[in-house]
Amino acid sequence: MPLNDILNTDIIDLEIQGNTKDEVLHYMANVLLNNGYINDVDVFVKDIYEREAEGPTGMGSGISIPHGKSLSVLRNGIMIGKTLNPIRWESSMTDDGFQETHLIFLFCVSADKEFAKNHMMLLSELAGKLGNDVRVTKLSKAETKEEILDLILCDDDQLGEVDELLNEEEIVDLDIDF
Repeated sequence: MPLNDILNTDIIDLEIQGNTKDEVLHYMANVLLNNGYINDVDVFVKDIYEREAEGPTGMGSGISIPHGKSLSVLRNGIMIGKTLNPIRWESSMTDDGFQETHLIFLFCVSADKEFAKNHMMLLSELAGKLGNDVRVTKLSKAETKEEILDLILCDDDQLGEVDELLNEEEIVDLDIDF
């Protein structure tokens, strides 16, 4: 299942409400519920937190990729959100174990028997895309859902240049367990 099969502008939100990780995860889960991706917000968020307990999902450069398997998932997707406020998120990329997150890729993948295959393929493809500093910088500055979608799906050679790269740490390690 490639990224272009599951990304959808209906579950991209450039004005994520909330001041804490929990508020943001609940907000995003409600968007997934309202768009028919999950059937239970509380179960979905609990399942995400179970995975979060295994290791941090903040990957540097203000990006976090919370994920996990959940029986509440009705259809696979990745909700993409830009927060209005910086969110304190666990990360192995910093000395204190936290980073400020502004861009979130919330995986919504079913716990069915195809989970491992779908989950690993999607994480791998997304990680490859987010390993490009130009893409990350442009994603942080994107102003429309369509721009976010285009930036994620385009090839590296289509990205061009940016005036300045983010002044944050490089993305060097995802530290994500399956």
